[in-house]
Formats: sequence, structure tokens, C-alpha cells
Amino acid sequence: MKYENIKGLKGENFRRYTGVHKETFDKIVKILKEAEYKRRRKGGHKSKLSIEEMLLLTLEYLRESRTYFHTAQNYGIHETTAIRVCRWVENILIQSGEFSLPGKKVLAKSDVEFELVLIDATETAIERLKKQEA
Repeated sequence: MKYENIKGLKGENFRRYTGVHKETFDKIVKILKEAEYKRRRKGGHKSKLSIEEMLLLTLEYLRESRTYFHTAQNYGIHETTAIRVCRWVENILIQSGEFSLPGKKVLAKSDVEFELVLIDATETAIERLKKQEA
């Protein structure tokens, strides 16, 4: 369905749409398919969404900061199903360890220098004129 429409996108356009390169997307799909195979051996019903669509749903949710309700509507599923799919994809990727960042100790021991930029995005109150003063 939705994945069929974008799988033909090349290079930069695929990355612009999904937020990841095609090679990374394919690598994640492979990890998710292995996990799905293990999960389905125990039984259960087949999902309405393919693995690629589950991943795409998760990437769209994370990238666009939309609500689960809006994301679910695009895929024709219920909101709670979208929540379950996103959590499953996230948990499988965390468990795989394939995309983990190095720990603090590893970074401290390396000779690579990192440049760090911090942005303060805290909200501050704005003083407004009172009605009497205006």
C-alpha cells in the first residue's frame, strides 16, 4: 500500500521522505522480519500491515511528530494498533543493538574529538501589557 508508493524513490528523495537511507531502511526491515518470524512461530493472526509499512508508520510518527490518531488514519488502522506497532518496532531495534550509540566510557577513551552545540529551547513567559495600561 503506502510502501509500494515510495519504494521506487531514489537516494535523497527516499531519505527525505523516511528520514533514513534506503540501505538503512532495508537493514531495519531485515531485523524486523527475523523478529516477526520468531513471533509468528508461536501463533497469532497475521498483521494487516507489512513489515515495511510498520517501519514506515513508525518513521513517519517519529519524524513528523504527529499524533498516533493521525498516523493511524493514514494506514487505515486503529490508534491503539499504531501505538502497538510503534512500540514493537522500537523495542526490536533496541534489543538488536544494531543501531546503538557507543557508551560514555567508550567515547571518553577514544581520540576522536566531538564538537557539541547546545540549544536552549526552554519556554519563557512573555510580559504583556495589562488591559488598563493599554
